[in-house]
Amino acid sequence: MAELPKTMKAIAIREPGGPEVLELAEIETPLPAHGEILIRVNAAGVNRPDTIQRMGLYPPPPGAPETPGLEVAGEVVATGPGVTRWQAGDKVCALVGGGGYAEYCLAHEAHALPVPKGLSITEAAALPETFFTVWTNVFERGALKPGETLLVHGGTSGIGTTAIQLAAIFGSKVIATAGSAEKCAACGKLGAHAVNYREQDFVESVKTLTDGRGADVILDMVGGDYIERNIKAAAVDGRIVSIAFLNGSKAEVNFMPVMLKRLTLTGSTLRPRSIEEKAALASALEAKVWPLIEAGRVKPLIDNVFPLARAADAHALMEKSSHIGKIVLEI
Repeated sequence: MAELPKTMKAIAIREPGGPEVLELAEIETPLPAHGEILIRVNAAGVNRPDTIQRMGLYPPPPGAPETPGLEVAGEVVATGPGVTRWQAGDKVCALVGGGGYAEYCLAHEAHALPVPKGLSITEAAALPETFFTVWTNVFERGALKPGETLLVHGGTSGIGTTAIQLAAIFGSKVIATAGSAEKCAACGKLGAHAVNYREQDFVESVKTLTDGRGADVILDMVGGDYIERNIKAAAVDGRIVSIAFLNGSKAEVNFMPVMLKRLTLTGSTLRPRSIEEKAALASALEAKVWPLIEAGRVKPLIDNVFPLARAADAHALMEKSSHIGKIVLEI
């Protein structure tokens, strides 16, 4: 194992609250346990769950670091017992249970993937959390097929821009909601029919764009009144997948259309899933999506990059919701 510093810079959450509670701290450098690799972090993705953790509403799972950050990219500098795939010097990006906003971060070896050829380290840091989430929810739970229609809410978020690209490239029609003309134009460039939800009723727009059929798969991170409206927008045998609830997780819903349309209502979270489940997702992405990235057919959109010390500014931008694509921290 290479000589490692005993301490490292990392972002700490001083107390639950707004972006201002994020502060740069000096903490102990972690060491890899069995099956783990230690990554010298060059960049870390910023995700909505990070902001919820900062507010004290999304605590890390048992054993995960208190430091926020769910995806990183950088260089392997040490490996724990049992690691077979990676060695020091390898450039990887990884899905992690926490700890990404730091100079060094642990990852399970099966949750790391090679930095795709043609992408920078910063771009690679924008891949894991978003691509794992889209793959498991749109293509596994939602079982989206070529020729079907996907409705994705929040089309210009990291999740949205990824879902649009992957669904389009695999042969599906995509409808995306967004809240401004600029954001709708961005969705259109990625291959989606964009609906400005501030000016149009997305339910009626979906019906018009599908000749009255509705959407086969709906990826929802809004919740609230969208829950019942999604049911109205869904096609017969449609699948509605919930991954977040920005407008709340409770709603009064008429379930008669669920029965009459034979709908499936499902959802998932990624962070608490088992090592084996996440490893299976990593394998699927490496086989089916990484070649598309290396061929230049799919690429993460990055809106803004901040240095680690400005994590609070990155969170403020995330919560303003004016960004198009991903927000990344460089270390």
